[in-house]
Amino acid sequence: MTLRRCLLFATLSVSAGGVALHASEPAGPEPARIHIVPTLEKPEGAGPRSEEDMAGYLMVYFKDQTHSAYLAISRDGYTFTDVNGGDPVFEGSLLAEQKGVRDPHITRGPDGAFRLAMTDLHIFGKRAGFRDTEWQRPAENYGWGNNRAIVLMKSWDLVHWSHSIVRVDTAFPELGDIDCSWAPQTVHDPVDGRMMVYFTIRYGNANANLYTAYADDAFTRLETFPRMIPGIGGIDGDITRVGDRYHLFYVSDARIRYAVSDDIVLRYEAVPQRIDPETVPTEAPNVFRRLGTDTWVLMYDVYGGRPNNMGFSETEDFQTFRHLGRFNEGVMKGTNFERPKHGAVTHLTLAELRSVAAHWAVDIDLE
Repeated sequence: MTLRRCLLFATLSVSAGGVALHASEPAGPEPARIHIVPTLEKPEGAGPRSEEDMAGYLMVYFKDQTHSAYLAISRDGYTFTDVNGGDPVFEGSLLAEQKGVRDPHITRGPDGAFRLAMTDLHIFGKRAGFRDTEWQRPAENYGWGNNRAIVLMKSWDLVHWSHSIVRVDTAFPELGDIDCSWAPQTVHDPVDGRMMVYFTIRYGNANANLYTAYADDAFTRLETFPRMIPGIGGIDGDITRVGDRYHLFYVSDARIRYAVSDDIVLRYEAVPQRIDPETVPTEAPNVFRRLGTDTWVLMYDVYGGRPNNMGFSETEDFQTFRHLGRFNEGVMKGTNFERPKHGAVTHLTLAELRSVAAHWAVDIDLE
C-alpha cells in the first residue's frame, strides 16, 4: 500500500514534489529533507552504472533511540560524515505501521535507482505511547518484536522517494500465522531479471529462516510468494554476487556465519566456523567493495558490546578476514556520529555525492 493519507498531519508539509517529511520546526530557514512522492519520474541519463562510474560511498544506519534511519557519505570508504548532523533522514514515526523503522538496507538496481528496505518495528512502542502493550501481540505466543510489515522505498536522487508498507502476512495469507518479518535486503537477480527482496520470517517463537520474493519494478510490493532459502537456518541475510558466485553472510547463534553458492537462492554450502572476530553477540552483516580494488569489507553490528558498535573486517577471497576494529576505534570512522546500528553501504557517483552534500549542506571534501 502507498503512504497513508492519515500521515498528513502537523509534521508533514505538501510541496509540488509531494509530501515532505520533517519535524515541526521553529521559524527560520527551511531545513533540507526527503520528499515522499506518489510517483517517481525516471530522470534523463538514468540507467546501469559500472564500478568505473563510482567515486564514493553511502551508508544507511539506524538508532534505537529514535527508531529512524540516517545517511552518511564518504569519499574514501573509511571516513563517513552523517548528512544531517546526526539527525534522522527517514523518520520512523512517519513511515511505519508501528511508528518505527529498523535494519535499513540500501542498494542500487541495474536501472540506476536506489532501493531502501527496512523492518517496520518499534521495540519501545509502549513507552513511546504508540500502543498499550509491549508488543503488538502476546510475547508468550509470538516472541520478541512480532512485527509483520516491512517498508519499501525507491529513489533516483536520494531526495525524492516512493514509499510502501508491505504487510507480509496479509499479502501472503498462505504463510500462516507468522511471528515476524525482519531485516529485509534487496539484490538484483540477473537470471530472473528482477530485484529480489530477502528477509527473515520466524514461526513459533523459535524457527527463523531466510525467505526470498521478487519485488515489482516500482518497489511497492512483493509480487511472488516468499520461498525459503533451503539449508540455511538463520536471520539477517546479506547476499553479494562476485563473478558467478553468491556469498551469503547471515546470523546464527548470535554469530556471523557464511555460505557460498552458484545460485542466488539454492545450493548454499555453509562453513562451520564463526566469521567475525568478536566474542560477544553480533548480527546484521553487510558486504561492500572498496572501489578500484579486489577487497571486500564485511560490516556487522556488535550489539553485544557495551556500548554497542559496528565492527569491520576485510577479505579478498572470502576465506581469510582481517579485523579492522570497531567504528571510531580503528580505521573506519565517523566525523560527526558514532556507533551506527545495523547498517549497509552502497556506492555513489561523484555527481551523486556532490548532489547529496549540497542538498544537506554537508561540509566534506569531494575533490
